[in-house]
Amino acid sequence: MVLKERLELLVKLGSYLQEDSELRQNVILEAERQNRWMTKANSLKALENLSTEFLSLSKLENWLKNYPKINNNISPKKIGIVLAGNIPAVGFHDILCTFLCGHHSILKYSDKDRHLIPFMIDYLIKQDKRCNTFFHQTNRLKDFDAVIATGSNNSALYFEQYFAKYPNIIRKNRNSIAILNGNESDEELLKLGIDIFRYFGLGCRSVSKLYVTEGYDFTKLLSILDNYKNIMDHTKYRNNYEYNRSIYLLNNVVHFANDCLMLVEHESMLSRISSVHYEYYNNLEDLQTLLKTKKEEIQCIATNINLSGLETVCLGETQSPALSDFADSVDTMEFLIALNS
Repeated sequence: MVLKERLELLVKLGSYLQEDSELRQNVILEAERQNRWMTKANSLKALENLSTEFLSLSKLENWLKNYPKINNNISPKKIGIVLAGNIPAVGFHDILCTFLCGHHSILKYSDKDRHLIPFMIDYLIKQDKRCNTFFHQTNRLKDFDAVIATGSNNSALYFEQYFAKYPNIIRKNRNSIAILNGNESDEELLKLGIDIFRYFGLGCRSVSKLYVTEGYDFTKLLSILDNYKNIMDHTKYRNNYEYNRSIYLLNNVVHFANDCLMLVEHESMLSRISSVHYEYYNNLEDLQTLLKTKKEEIQCIATNINLSGLETVCLGETQSPALSDFADSVDTMEFLIALNS
C-alpha cells in the first residue's frame, strides 16, 4: 500500500467519523459504560477534532510537506504503541503517524478506553483488507522494533527500563497552564473554561495551573467560569468536587470557589479533579525564565499575552490540537522516518 492510498483511507475515515451511524452511537455508549469519564459529549468532541484537524485532506497534505523523506520504498518496522486512555481516543495521533510512515502498529490498549480507536481501525480494515497488516492488538508487547509509550511518571520509569534497548518515545505526566494579567475580556475568560473543563481536566492539554499577576481578583473569573456549572451533573466530577472541597475546608486550605471549580494557591502543575492551582508572578521576564526551567512539566501554555521564547496558544485552544502539535514536543514523524535511515 503506497502513501497515497493510506492517505485516502484516512480521509475516508475522517468523513465516516462525522456520520451519525448506529454503530458509532453504540461504540460511544459502550465507551461510556466502560468508563464513566468517557461521556458521549466528550467522545463526540474528540472524534470531531480528529475528523477536522487530523483527517482533513488539505491539512494532511500540507503537513506531510514537512516530511519529504517519507517514501513508498521502506522496510516496515513493528512499532509498539502503549495507549494512555485518560481521554477519548487519545493516542490516535501516534497510530496515524505510524500508518502514514508505512510502519505496522502493535497496539496495547488502555483498560480505560477499548472502544473508540478499535472502532476506527475496524473501519480502515473494512475499507481495505491490506490494513490487517498494519494494525495488531496485543495485551503484552513483544516482537517489536521501536516503542511509543504514554503513561504516568511511575509507569514511565518502568517503560524506560523495559524498552531501553529499543528506539523509543516515552511520555510522562504533563499539564497545561494559562497566564493571565487581568486584562482578559469576558469572552476570553469564558474560552479559558474550555481549556479547564473539557474532558474533566483529565488530559495533558487541560489547564490545571494559572499564573496570575499580584493582586489578581478572582471574582470575575469565577463568575464567568460558573457558566460551566452543568459539569456538576456528572456524578464522578461532582463527587470529586464535594470531596476535595471538604478536604480543603477541614484542613483550612485557603481557596476560592464557585459552584463547579476551586482555585488553590500551589506550586505544583498537577491539581486535583475539580480544582486548579494558581501562582502569582511579578513580571513576565521572571515568569518566562521560570517556565523555561519547567518545560518538561508543561504541555501547553494558553495566554493572550505576547511572550518571547515560549510557544503559546490562545485561551480556549489547548483542547484542539493540530497535526503538528506533538505530545511533549517530540516529533513522532521524524522519529518514525529515522527508523529506516
